[in-house]
Amino acid sequence: MIFIITIDIYGLSSSLVNAQADSCSSNLSLSNSVPFDTTSLHCLAVWDSQGFILRYLQTNNASIWSFVVSAPADTNSYIAIGFSTNGAMVGSSAMVGWVSSSSNGTVGMAKQYYLSGSSPNLVKPDQGSLQLVSNSATIISQNSILYMAFQLQTNQPESQLLYAVGPTGVFPSTPDYQLSEHRTMVSTSINYAAGQSASESPYSGLRRGHGILAMLGWGILTIIGTIVARYFKHKDPIGFYLHISLQSVGFILGVIGVICGFILNNHLNTNVGSHKSIGIFILLLGCLQVMALLARPNKESKFRKYWNWYHQNAGRILIILAIVNIFYGINLTGTGHGWAAGYGVLLGVLFIITIVLEIRFWIRR
Repeated sequence: MIFIITIDIYGLSSSLVNAQADSCSSNLSLSNSVPFDTTSLHCLAVWDSQGFILRYLQTNNASIWSFVVSAPADTNSYIAIGFSTNGAMVGSSAMVGWVSSSSNGTVGMAKQYYLSGSSPNLVKPDQGSLQLVSNSATIISQNSILYMAFQLQTNQPESQLLYAVGPTGVFPSTPDYQLSEHRTMVSTSINYAAGQSASESPYSGLRRGHGILAMLGWGILTIIGTIVARYFKHKDPIGFYLHISLQSVGFILGVIGVICGFILNNHLNTNVGSHKSIGIFILLLGCLQVMALLARPNKESKFRKYWNWYHQNAGRILIILAIVNIFYGINLTGTGHGWAAGYGVLLGVLFIITIVLEIRFWIRR
């Protein structure tokens, strides 16, 4: 179903000249463009970094709610608001609106989408659980601001709301109106009665625990344990027991981190196949390293050199994959630039220490 659209050409043109930001102190004058009353809406700034403003009201008809979402028009992308039962994108229903220019003129459209999965082909247009009031949805560009307005027939809308901005210059188009993956998004919760909104990340504690445990276990302690094994053999048995202790603690923390990852993936049902596959392979290598330790031959055994070759190279592969997967996991969150920088600095310090110890090792030999 395609909804009735109203476009303010003057506002769209002015957005190219002078981008403005909406605010709750601004006068909302959409009465001639929106098919419902917008004069008494409650107003909240819901996403400051993207300039998103949400206006809403439960009408005199208690089962109908009015919504107006606004954002700067100079983003040159679609804007979206999703209604979720648990704060996650998958399983939510969203209203998406855009105003685009083409050889046929300026076209604006607002459509409902159902997000059955995280890949674009699983985002279904004209589907979802939102009961839209007929002919209430519209998208307007006015005074350099996009306004997406619609009404829902419901006694109580979902309080977990998602907001998203699409990729620059990419809009859904005929015939299938496939929605490209968002450029950025945020998950929030709203108290309609109190007029309060707060940003949140679904299962943020579990996400943080998964990342910290995996980074500390596989990406830090395992590396330090390997450094101890190579450069402190002359300190045996203290060096050996320190190596075993570090690797054991790293393995335990890494396993807990992997378990947290499985639980997180089960709750969010997100598409992290590559990250998950690499993590499982790292876990298998870690388990093989533990079993190899139990089967370690004596120093006098003719098989010892083969065991050493396997143990050392399996450890190197594990460390390389762990580093790659940690950075990949941080990238998947979309908000972990500080974590990536911090871990990169730590790896740099460990690398410098390794270079110094390697030089001393060769000098000693």
